[in-house]
Amino acid sequence: MNFPDDETGQILAEMQQAGIDLNVSHDVVFFHLFEKETNAQAMVDYIKENMKDVTVNMHPDETPNVWDVDCTLQLVPSYDAVVKQETEFEALATKFSGYNDGWGVEA
Repeated sequence: MNFPDDETGQILAEMQQAGIDLNVSHDVVFFHLFEKETNAQAMVDYIKENMKDVTVNMHPDETPNVWDVDCTLQLVPSYDAVVKQETEFEALATKFSGYNDGWGVEA
């Protein structure tokens, strides 16, 4: 498989080279960072209420005064599917004054 020459394409190429089957569904985790716990909690609450297919976990980051919100869902990790989902989560994180911090597949 060929992937676009960007960060998402690079990650997918590395996953493929590592032997991960990209044609089947995986638990894909999208990571978000917040500087205020209340903003992170607001995103968690929104997701729990409106996105029933997403498992969400909030925890303190290694960096002091930063909170992580990890959003996990079942997804066939095609380039288009990952970019679409990442864009949706990015808009949501921005709404709550957070930002994307990448994505990955749970092993």
